Amino acid sequence: MILLEIKALSVTFPTATGAVQAVRSVDLQIEKGAIHGLIGESGCGKTMTGMALLGLLPKGAQVAAEVFRFDGMDLATQAAYLRGKRIALISQDPAAALNPVLTIGRQMDDVLRTHRTQPKAARQAVAVELLAATGLADPVELLNRYPHQLSGGMQQRVVIAQALATGADFLIADEPTTALDVTVGAQVLALLRKLVSERGLTVLMITHDMDVVAAVCDRATVLYAGLSVEEGPARAIMGRPHHPFSAALLAALPDAVPRGHKLAAIEGRIPSPTQAITGCAFAPRCPSCLPVCPDTPPPVRGNSDHRWACHLDKGAR
Repeated sequence: MILLEIKALSVTFPTATGAVQAVRSVDLQIEKGAIHGLIGESGCGKTMTGMALLGLLPKGAQVAAEVFRFDGMDLATQAAYLRGKRIALISQDPAAALNPVLTIGRQMDDVLRTHRTQPKAARQAVAVELLAATGLADPVELLNRYPHQLSGGMQQRVVIAQALATGADFLIADEPTTALDVTVGAQVLALLRKLVSERGLTVLMITHDMDVVAAVCDRATVLYAGLSVEEGPARAIMGRPHHPFSAALLAALPDAVPRGHKLAAIEGRIPSPTQAITGCAFAPRCPSCLPVCPDTPPPVRGNSDHRWACHLDKGAR
C-alpha cells in the first residue's frame, strides 16, 4: 500500500532578485511500513521536501505538485492537520530540539497532553513505556532529569519517544545520526528499524550518508539540485547505481578506495537555486557528459521498480 505519493513537487521562494527554486521537481512513492531514504548533497532540497510534508515551510513559500497525497489526503490543504497526528519529525540536533530548562518528564507530558485525552497518571505511564521502547534504561528516573544530563544518544532516543507520543505512524528522520558518533548512530538506526518492525511505522530517512541508506533503507530516492534523478531499491542503488551522480556519491565513500589512496571527489558545485536548468542539471560535473546533455532534459529510463533520468543508454557503470 502506497502511504505517501508525490509527483513533481516544487518549492519556490519569490525574492526581489528572482525566484529561488529550493525544490525543482521531486517524485516520491513510499509504501506503508518501509524506510525510504532521501539522499543528496547539502542544498539539494532534502530537508525542504520534508518541511513541505509537514506544512512548515517559511512564509512566502510557493508549493506546487501534480500529486501531493498522504494516505489519500491532499497535503496541500491537510499538512497542518496531519502534523503530529499522523506525521512527526525527528530532527538532526536533539539538543536543540529539547528545551534545556524543562525536565524530560515535563516535555514528554506536553506532547501527550496535546495529542491524547488521558489523566496525568496515565500519561506518565505512557511516557515511561515509550522511553523504555526506545531502549532507555530506568525511564522512571529519567523523567526527572534535564536534557544536559543526557548523552547525545540518549537525547535522540527521547526525541524519538516524543515523536511516538504524538501517535504518528509516519516519521520524517532528518539526518538523525549527524550529531552522534558512529557507534551511537548505528544504535539509533537499529532502533528505528526495530520500531518500524514492531509498531508498523513508516520512515522517510533524509540523509547525505550512503552508509545510512545501506544500513536501514528499503528503497531510496537520490536528489540533485532539487530534482529526483534516481529511485529504486536501496540495495540496487548501492550495488549498481544507474545515474552518474549516484555513482559519484558511492565512489566518494572512504571504503570505496584502497587504504592510503586519495578519496574520490565530485568536481564543481551544485547549480544555484536561482539558476535556470535547461538540460541535465548534473551535466557540468558529469564525467560521462554527452553533447546532448547540457541542453536537453534527460529521459526517464528503467521500469516501475528502478528509475533514473539520464541520456546514457545503460546508465552509470
